[in-house]
Amino acid sequence: MELVIAIAVGVMFGSGIWLILRPRTFQLIIGLLLMSYAVNVFIFAMGRLWVDKPPITPVLHIDPTQFADPLPQGLVLTAIVIGFATTALYLVIMIGARGLTDSDHVDGEEPRE
Repeated sequence: MELVIAIAVGVMFGSGIWLILRPRTFQLIIGLLLMSYAVNVFIFAMGRLWVDKPPITPVLHIDPTQFADPLPQGLVLTAIVIGFATTALYLVIMIGARGLTDSDHVDGEEPRE
């Protein structure tokens, strides 16, 4: 299963890099999203999935092996919220640049043929 997750993260991240190198702004935004999703899956997978284990609760004698680790879940949740905010900012900038330059290319110019 680790190999499947590693390949999935690698393919998502590689696809994101490929889209970032494309000339259009929408492809750039989708590439950034794919890269952030790949990092989120990586962080979540590094925290391991626990089945039938509760989150840490206050008890007198804590055995860490009996509880799920909440840190990766909190990091990924925070990253998702920040990702939504930055995506909204990217879209506003993209729409503004499209209005100013009448082009959706990253450099503002149509390619010469």
